[in-house]
Amino acid sequence: MKRAVTLAELKAGGYRPSSVREEMRTNLLRLLAAEHGTRELFAGLLGYDETVLPEIENAVLAGHHMVLLGERGQAKSRLIRALVGLLDEAVPAVEGCEIHDDPFSPVCAVCRRRAAAQGGDLPVVWIDRHARYGEKLATPDVTIADLIGEIDPIKIAEGRYLSDEEAIHFGLLARTNRGIFAINELPDLTEKVQVGLFNVMEERDLQIKGYKIRLPLDVLVVATANPEDYTSRGRIVTPLKDRFDVQIRTHYPRTIADEIAVMEQEAGVELREGRPVLVPDFMKELVARFTMEARKAPEVNQASGVSVRVTINNYETLLANAEKRAVRCGENEIVPRISDLHALFASTNGKLELEYGMEPAREKAVIERLLSVAVRGSFDARLSSADLLPVLENMGKSWGFAVSDTMPASDYQEGLVSIPGLRTLVEKLGTFDSPGLVACAVEFVFEGLHLLEKLNRHRDGGRLSYAA
Repeated sequence: MKRAVTLAELKAGGYRPSSVREEMRTNLLRLLAAEHGTRELFAGLLGYDETVLPEIENAVLAGHHMVLLGERGQAKSRLIRALVGLLDEAVPAVEGCEIHDDPFSPVCAVCRRRAAAQGGDLPVVWIDRHARYGEKLATPDVTIADLIGEIDPIKIAEGRYLSDEEAIHFGLLARTNRGIFAINELPDLTEKVQVGLFNVMEERDLQIKGYKIRLPLDVLVVATANPEDYTSRGRIVTPLKDRFDVQIRTHYPRTIADEIAVMEQEAGVELREGRPVLVPDFMKELVARFTMEARKAPEVNQASGVSVRVTINNYETLLANAEKRAVRCGENEIVPRISDLHALFASTNGKLELEYGMEPAREKAVIERLLSVAVRGSFDARLSSADLLPVLENMGKSWGFAVSDTMPASDYQEGLVSIPGLRTLVEKLGTFDSPGLVACAVEFVFEGLHLLEKLNRHRDGGRLSYAA
């Protein structure tokens, strides 16, 4: 369908303007009535179906400004950006207008004058939904001029008065008129700038350099904040909290399955340089368990949070170490093992904020402990004491086996043959039809037995030695 290029064509075509909140509400109701609901809109946001998403839907239907409270790495920014999908694909605006004025009821002085002079010939352009989204990362150096506007000295030099609306250079928030404006880490704004948002969000007028300008902006404001900062004792002024109609609490994945799903979605690579990536479920689980254990560890500052990025980065690092081995050993598959876990120290260091008073040097010990807990949890979930008896009964005092993150997978076949009961244990972990998967399972069994205090273990980098 041909889009109108003048106000007269818009009216002739039967176009009816609506506010951004009405627009989002209408589109959300249409999605909710459809077969798939809002699943496509919020695709990729896992673990929120029963918690966060229903609250966001309620906020949109109610036309509320909203603030998302959550620790780092809880997909707050992604949630906000998904809301753009609730805007119409494109809307008409007065051509050349800085604030995307509605041709039917322009609010800025320039567009009002043009509408009065040109009438139905007022030129119209169509604004894409993504151009109607504005975002600003709050930092202490953000000013009122950045968000709302400032007197333009060039326009003053051209002969306009300070009190003239046309002397204003509009800020980012004003330029997002008829759209969604997001502020990330809201409490990081200075109190002066926070106060400047009061009128924009409630009375919808601008105050610049002591001049009050009535400019009914049509903007939905959405913000993110850390709960620790979003309190009267934090860095947020209480009246601004009152301007946000709802506070929605985000959270980390609440199950291992959700943590793994996020990890696979963000870091999933099925093929690297022609080599398939094969990762047994127990290896994926222990990476996810590590992060979830860190989120309740007494050594870790829980107010700071442990981001899902820890899981993603660790998984990517694990695959990278396995890929190096595959290349060096000339293997045609990439399979991570227990002996690759030493590589996770580099991808975890600095991401866990230890409790106050703990020495930074202790971080490695904390990571080591959490990895052991994660491996033990995955091991206990798959093998019972009865399963281990055949191997334990055949361990002589001189029994020993060395593994390494540089050792070819084919070398592990010797252990399957020489250690009675080991093949049975490996088979209980899954159907492994490749040397790489067998090597991974063998190392997992050895590490599990060590954590059960049935084997001694000595670590030297990527080399592990197990002995009875």
